[in-house]
Amino acid sequence: MIQSFNMRTLLIIACIFCSLNTNAQVLSDREQSRVVDEILTERFNTLLPMLMERTGIDMWVIIAREYNEDPVLKTMLPSTWLSARRTTMLVFYADPKSKQVEKLAIARYNVGDAIKASWDMQKFPDQWDALADIIKTRNPKKIGINTSASFGHADGLAYTHQQQLMSKLSKEQQARVVSAEPLAVGWLETRTEREMQVYTQLVRISHNIIKEGFSDKVVTPGITTTDDLVWWFRQKVTDLGLTTWFHPSVAIQRSDSSSFEHLRSFSDRPKDDVVRPGDLLHVDFGITYLRLNTDIQQHAYVVLPGETEAPASIKKAFANANRLQDILTSQYKTGRTGNEILLSALSQAKSEGIVPSIYTHPLGLHGHAAGPTVGMWDLQGGVPGSGDYKLFPNTAYSIELNASTDIPEWKKSIRIMLEEDGFYDGKGFRYIQGRQREIYLIGK
Repeated sequence: MIQSFNMRTLLIIACIFCSLNTNAQVLSDREQSRVVDEILTERFNTLLPMLMERTGIDMWVIIAREYNEDPVLKTMLPSTWLSARRTTMLVFYADPKSKQVEKLAIARYNVGDAIKASWDMQKFPDQWDALADIIKTRNPKKIGINTSASFGHADGLAYTHQQQLMSKLSKEQQARVVSAEPLAVGWLETRTEREMQVYTQLVRISHNIIKEGFSDKVVTPGITTTDDLVWWFRQKVTDLGLTTWFHPSVAIQRSDSSSFEHLRSFSDRPKDDVVRPGDLLHVDFGITYLRLNTDIQQHAYVVLPGETEAPASIKKAFANANRLQDILTSQYKTGRTGNEILLSALSQAKSEGIVPSIYTHPLGLHGHAAGPTVGMWDLQGGVPGSGDYKLFPNTAYSIELNASTDIPEWKKSIRIMLEEDGFYDGKGFRYIQGRQREIYLIGK
């Protein structure tokens, strides 16, 4: 793992997040800005050279226009830049002699402290001519640009800009242009030790918000609706000074004739379903903080009069989903593709009598992030393109799946849909801040 961090910052973060309740204080905007920029500088200085060497791309050209930002470029902007400025051009060049990576901005001003302005406007009034000169003088073997058929994250170069770039290159230089997909995905998917220190706190906060939302403090059976809960989660995030990258969802499974299909849980569920005793609740929830994202799904059961725990059949269903998690994460091995991991996990789960569905995705600077896709809910035979990407160490994942189990007393099957955030370090997989092992109880 990349190791280089400021202990003062980590101590500040640890102290601020030392409380386990959801009222833990969030860093001020100023402190957040400082932490984001320190992490970004660390990534430029330690992660980027390693990735350029690994991929064999010695020059990476990233171009974007204000309000039409390349997804990768947005992760490289300093904290005080909320968008690109005019046309923003960044060039990273791995110099074979100095063994250093030059970080250049063809701009009127520096892009933060890490990327220096390298546009001599007196010599090159046209910005594109300045870029062409940098390429010519460095004479790279491979010129990586952000085009990709498999990853939207790595396909950020606009068609107009691609045409303009190619028109400024000689035919010999044009022949050296390659897709920077492996470099872009590597940049987005790889987590540093500093980021993982922060990630522990993010997941802890997310877990605690869910635990509070799925409690008697928030839920009153017979009165509270699923939409009440959705907006409680959304408001809680805002009240804590955080943001979310998607609107939360809350759904119910109960002893009735309704089936709980994947699409229904997201698009066709009742918006004002009143929570009742005997209901099994499900939430899909995540937060964004310090440019990192969480994505978690958990369950709660509303006890019936006289009950002190969930029915044995529901607990068994939950245990099946936990087992499916174990089966999936045991398949994580460096160099295996997402599709290989998926098919092996599904095969093992079925051999154990579990009815599985796996749709796991990378996690990090985006919620649905770049990296090996391990199934989609409607592509259980493998995912072309992103599913063929290989697993690398120091990457984070949202382990998302469900197991279907028959509930005899309900005369139907239920789906335990779990999602927990974890980290693969190259030796093994771990959950960043544990996972749900027992169903929360409401009304006990």
